[in-house]
Amino acid sequence: MTAYYNINPQFYVSVDCIIFGLNEGELSLLLLKRNFEPEKGKWSLMGGFVQQNESVDAAAKRVLKELTGLENVYMEQVGAFGEVDRDPGERVISVAYYALINIDEYDRKLVEKHNAQWINIHQLPNLGFDHPAMIQKARELMCRKASLEPIGLNLLPRLFTLSQMQSLYETIQGEPIDKRNFRKKVAEMDYIEKTEMIDKSGSRRGAYLYKFNNKAYNRDPRFKL
Repeated sequence: MTAYYNINPQFYVSVDCIIFGLNEGELSLLLLKRNFEPEKGKWSLMGGFVQQNESVDAAAKRVLKELTGLENVYMEQVGAFGEVDRDPGERVISVAYYALINIDEYDRKLVEKHNAQWINIHQLPNLGFDHPAMIQKARELMCRKASLEPIGLNLLPRLFTLSQMQSLYETIQGEPIDKRNFRKKVAEMDYIEKTEMIDKSGSRRGAYLYKFNNKAYNRDPRFKL
């Protein structure tokens, strides 16, 4: 190591995962209640330190897998958070990521082991560190990205109704969407395919189930609600 590195301070680098899921039709976050210091007893995001031989992206994927058991999940970097006093334990610079998961697919035993649970985005408890700022920025980024690309479908089951899809995007955007306009735009999307299967859980008549066609989307990536 050269003198240039020796004369400069060294900090911890961590990652924090903002994990979104659709729980009972509502956008929710997977949070854990800390059982260790600092901020013991407070709710927080799932995080961890970047290890010696891993990238920041790899660390975020590892932390997500340790909590949910999931791999190959949609994940995007939110940004770096580095206020001097953001962590009362040590000087820590954290890189935040948000992830979108289907809550029917995660490992519930792992979540219980980490003392985590789904909390409605509108009913968040007091959070430790600067996690509220991370969540706010993640929601802004997700909303912007979801209006351009079908990332929100990562929150839905493989087969879904148009009502479920519309409700999802209304939840993400925080405002109602005109049903007629919504369905007109969906009809123009070759990558949202209608199946012959019908979901009768909501009514006797039922509603057709749809699915996302990734190959068709890659050929024609248009998505604007």
